Amino acid sequence: MQSYTIGRAARLLGVSPDTARRWADAGRITTHRDETGRRLVDGRDLAAFSVELARSATPEDDTPYTSARNAFPGIVTAIKLGDVAAQVEIQAGPHRLVSLLTREAVEELGLEVGMEATARVKSTNVHIDRA
Repeated sequence: MQSYTIGRAARLLGVSPDTARRWADAGRITTHRDETGRRLVDGRDLAAFSVELARSATPEDDTPYTSARNAFPGIVTAIKLGDVAAQVEIQAGPHRLVSLLTREAVEELGLEVGMEATARVKSTNVHIDRA
């Protein structure tokens, strides 16, 4: 079974290594040590914890109600405007998302580089590559 270091587990959970260590010390994440003494988290345990963490997250008061579950809050890093179409890039943590939309939509939303925005992804095809 795949195991992850505390640092890698923290990156996958979107928290700092210190937070992951505190969770492990508090017993929220089950860990074990390898032969070199590194603290590891089993992949199945990490997967279950990540689902539990997502379910227990409380949305902020200004979070809009939506049926799209794949939301990536981030910051607008680039906007390319054409006559009709536009391309907007958002950096959401380690994820760079690029959206093609109408110029009119960009203008109506008042999007500008440096402002907060949320990319919502809804797709009928999702490809998964093994790391």
